[in-house]
Amino acid sequence: MADLRGGDLSRLRQLNTLTAIRALRGAGPLTLSALAERTGLSRPSMKEVTDELMALGWVEEVPPSPGTMGRPARRYRFRADSGYLVGVDIGGHNIRAAVSDLDGRILAETRRPVAPDAPLDERLSAIEQAVSGCLTLSHTAISDVWTISAGTIGVIDVEGHVVYSAAVPAWRDLDLAGKLREMFPCQVLIENDSRLAAMAETRRGVAKGAKDVVFLHVGRRMGAGLIIGGKVHRGFGAAAGEISMLEEARWFDAPEHLQRCASVPPGTPPEDAAGHTLAAARDGDPVAIEAVERYVDDLAVGTAAMVLILDPQMVVLGGGFSRSADVLLDRLRDRLERRCMRLPEVRASALGDECVVAGAIDYAVEHLDEQLFTPDAGPLPVTR
Repeated sequence: MADLRGGDLSRLRQLNTLTAIRALRGAGPLTLSALAERTGLSRPSMKEVTDELMALGWVEEVPPSPGTMGRPARRYRFRADSGYLVGVDIGGHNIRAAVSDLDGRILAETRRPVAPDAPLDERLSAIEQAVSGCLTLSHTAISDVWTISAGTIGVIDVEGHVVYSAAVPAWRDLDLAGKLREMFPCQVLIENDSRLAAMAETRRGVAKGAKDVVFLHVGRRMGAGLIIGGKVHRGFGAAAGEISMLEEARWFDAPEHLQRCASVPPGTPPEDAAGHTLAAARDGDPVAIEAVERYVDDLAVGTAAMVLILDPQMVVLGGGFSRSADVLLDRLRDRLERRCMRLPEVRASALGDECVVAGAIDYAVEHLDEQLFTPDAGPLPVTR
């Protein structure tokens, strides 16, 4: 057996500490005995680790439940409320923001409408208002926010620059990460919205636990997020999943079948047109049904290409159109079955319009874990 001295003992303490934090984050308040059993540590060792985590501010003792008889065993919990995370969904027509604790439990959400052709300053102001609104609702100060994670439309490079954005021309060639760092006094993360939506679906949606997933982020524009081996796949230049850029995939203009359907009543706002078509198809309108068939024809081309390349466990229909999964899903499944060697499970998202903002929160949690709660991160800092 190795002689555990100096650095070896320090490393062992760190590993024991991380093991205890993982147990507490996964299970909620636990007694020392329960913690020791879950971590495989002795009770005296667990007591030493817990005392250290309490001194650092990461763990606290939970008061006994009201009406508890006798002398109850002490229970401990991870202080997920020692800091906060903010997720932002920067869409073409809406800005959504949510605030969560360090475990990703969402506490408040807000939404601000914004026009696709809004000037840059107006769009940035809407982001600031959405973030401020959810912080106000949750009684959280910006100084208590550790990370702001934003998912945005467009092709994003590894530095957080918007390389291309068809939906929002003012977004193109923008240093979005830099702009948000000027606005907020905390760490800023930027990622493509479809990839964050895919992450959320595998963390808290219908694809939870799935290792290989194609996420279809469909609404008034089309996007895709890929999960490979349980991880979001970004690609070498962070451009993975941009199949709508390939004209032959027929994704770029596919929503026009729904937007311009003759069943849409005159004067309908553009943001509601596709919804009218899908609702009319649900009610049996033959013109709307034909528009839906053409739309799914196009959707299936790009989807089949990704399925044939990746052979995923699951395809998830997500985004705004997932609310009409009863109209779209069987049609998509039928087309994929005719094109693909093996038909994956095809399901509708459980998260709907909230998929990107939830994914932004999950991305911030993952980044926090990598920064603080991995063996290579070094000793835990003191927290408030």
